Amino acid sequence: MEKHYNILFLCNRNSARSIIAEALASTLSHGRFTGYSAGANPSGLVHPYALEMVKAMGYPIQLLRSKSWDEFGREGAPKMDFIITLCDTAMGEDCPYWPGHPSIAHWGFPDPASIEASDVKAMLFAFKQVEIGLRNRIELLMDLPIETLDRLEIKERLHNIHYRSKFL
Repeated sequence: MEKHYNILFLCNRNSARSIIAEALASTLSHGRFTGYSAGANPSGLVHPYALEMVKAMGYPIQLLRSKSWDEFGREGAPKMDFIITLCDTAMGEDCPYWPGHPSIAHWGFPDPASIEASDVKAMLFAFKQVEIGLRNRIELLMDLPIETLDRLEIKERLHNIHYRSKFL
């Protein structure tokens, strides 16, 4: 039986990138990974385009909400095996203590929600680019023989996924 892993995706506002990543990790892995998302300064709202993308993946949108990463540092929170920052501001923040010493990496993506709302075509394109990039990286993560790697090898492989997938 394959081991199950929890993965937390972090962004500053937890409204788009991390939400999409949560859904992709959970749906693509068929139970091997459970994706979670949170933000340093959550907006309190999930972006409507992110909701539409997640809904199309078959992920239950009622599970989604914009939330603080503090929730995952509290007692009783799910233990994370991996933490992936998706924006440069979240990468630079002082993160809470993560119980269990998860492997941490940065997979930077521009924020598709930052595009002018009146430019619908550009915003849709940006959201699709983020989804494709996240999908590529999560698929590479799923292909890793995680059970056979030590913590340093996992950290190196997570780091390499970011750089390798830029060229896919």
